[in-house]
Amino acid sequence: MGLVGREEGGRIMHWPCVLSSIVMLCSLVVGSQCAAFNDFFYPSWALDHVMYEGELLKLRLDNTSGAGFASKSTYIFGKVNVQIKLVPGDSAGTVTAFYMSSQGDQHDEFDFEFLGNTSGEPYAVQTNVFSKGVGKREQRIFLWFDPTADFHSYSFLWNRQQVVFFVDDVPIRVFLNNEKVGVPYPQTQPMGVYSSIWNADDWATQGGLVKTDWSHAPFVSTYKNFSIDACEYPSTTSCSSWWDQPAYASLDAKQRLKLKWVQEKYMTYDYCRDSGRFATPPAECA
Repeated sequence: MGLVGREEGGRIMHWPCVLSSIVMLCSLVVGSQCAAFNDFFYPSWALDHVMYEGELLKLRLDNTSGAGFASKSTYIFGKVNVQIKLVPGDSAGTVTAFYMSSQGDQHDEFDFEFLGNTSGEPYAVQTNVFSKGVGKREQRIFLWFDPTADFHSYSFLWNRQQVVFFVDDVPIRVFLNNEKVGVPYPQTQPMGVYSSIWNADDWATQGGLVKTDWSHAPFVSTYKNFSIDACEYPSTTSCSSWWDQPAYASLDAKQRLKLKWVQEKYMTYDYCRDSGRFATPPAECA
């Protein structure tokens, strides 16, 4: 049981821990075998706004509805990645989200929220972390490329020491395990994998000053090459893999330099520095 897998008849067989299995938007590739995307994910709302085009999946937003999809399984620790091409042109007021979340009032959650803009402006991504139901940990950066021109990778790496948000393998955020100073850390609740697109013109673009122009609808975000290398729940307590190795307990030297580059050059908001919201900085900010 646990993380162990073995090869049988050319197909890698797995027990409760799903390790190194590549979930693509058109298929799940396990060894040399394929299974349908719908075996592992489902449209979570607005089925008529979820579109399949070969290996691509598209979520559509118009003035009647947004859309979303979710994983059928939940996971605890590992890495989740997807490639997304964001809404092109005037996307002001829209939000495309890629996130992991557990359920309930005391839920844990990791968020990428891509905030739409008017044509020609930089695309902003807001990240957030919830632990035991407590969030308000927003950070916001401008992306250093045009995320509407091509696909780019967005990932979560989650283990017992840290949660790392990656954009094209560049770390843009780290949330460390600071339980020793009383900060709850997400390590007991399995989380599902989700994505959605919706209208948020009350806050998404310039604080809600720029509204959604529905004459430009439909707004479409496109996905491919979704991968999950993680422990599927329920699993044994011994479920572990490469992400539990000492090398992944913290960023290496090159990753720290990349993170510093992002923070110094592209960060536009950090809750840790918002004295208007927090007279005393949250404990993890120290």
